[in-house]
Amino acid sequence: MKYEFDVSVIIPAYNEEVGIKNTLEKLTNLSFNKKVEVIVVNDGSTDRTAEISKQFSVRVINHTINKGYGASLKTGIRKAKGEKVIFMDSDGQHDPSYLPQMIEMLDDYEMVIGERDKDSHQVKSRLVGKTFIRLIGEYLVSQKLPDYNSGLRGFHRDLIFRMLHVMPNGFSFSTTSTLAFLKEGYQIGTFPITVKEREGRTSSVKFFKDGAKTLLLLTRVIMLFNPLKIFFPVSVFITTFGFFWGLSNYIHVQRFSNTGVILCIIGVLIFLIGLLADQIAILNRK
Repeated sequence: MKYEFDVSVIIPAYNEEVGIKNTLEKLTNLSFNKKVEVIVVNDGSTDRTAEISKQFSVRVINHTINKGYGASLKTGIRKAKGEKVIFMDSDGQHDPSYLPQMIEMLDDYEMVIGERDKDSHQVKSRLVGKTFIRLIGEYLVSQKLPDYNSGLRGFHRDLIFRMLHVMPNGFSFSTTSTLAFLKEGYQIGTFPITVKEREGRTSSVKFFKDGAKTLLLLTRVIMLFNPLKIFFPVSVFITTFGFFWGLSNYIHVQRFSNTGVILCIIGVLIFLIGLLADQIAILNRK
C-alpha cells in the first residue's frame, strides 16, 4: 500500500469540547498539523466537540452514534493515510511534544508505548484493579508487561490493521493491542512520559461496571491468544483430584470409586477441548 503521509495522529473524542480545543491548539502551535495527518474521530458527541475540531486544520470524522473508544480508533486506523499511526487522548492528558520521539522509535519498533512515570496523574481508586489486570496479563504472556493501557501509543499501520477483527470497540483496545503484539512476538519500545489530569468533563470509566467488563475482556483475551493457560491448569487440577479421590477409596475399600474415574475422564476431556480451542485461536488470529 502506498501511503500519503509518514504519520497519522488519531484522536478519539466523545464530548470533549474543552479538552479537544486545548489538545488541537497544542498540536497546531507545534505545527504538527502541517507535518503529519491529524484525525479527530468525533464519537457521536452531543456537545461542541465536532464544531470546535473543524475550526482547526485537521481531518474530522464523525460517528452518528457513540460507538466507543476502540471503535473510534478502528475508524481512525481504517481512514488513516499514514504509514505509522499514533493514538492520543483528546482530554489534554498527553503532551504533543512527545510525538517526535515516538515517531523516531517507530523506525526500530513495531509498537511504541508512552509509559507513564511516577509523577503522572493516576486515579487512585483504579490502582488495585490495574495491578490485578497486570498480573493476569503477565501470566498470559509469561513476561513483564509495559504500561499496557497507556493511551499514548504508536504502531505500524499495516500490523494493527490486520488485528482489527480481534480488537474490542470499548476502552480496552489499548490492553488488547498490548497483549496481541506481545503474543505475536513483535518488538515493543517504551519511553517515559508524564501524564496530566484530564481537562473538561470527568472520566466516564466506572470502577465496578468497567472492572467487570475488564475481567470479562481478560478472559476473552486469554481464550483468544492462549486458551491452554485456562484449560491446562483446570484439567490438571481435576484429573489429579479425581486420581487421589479414587486412590483413597481403593485404599479403604479396595475399589477405585466411580467419582474418581469420572473426574479423571472430565480432566482429560477438558485438556482435549483446550487443545482444540488453541488450534481455533491460532486460525482466528490469522
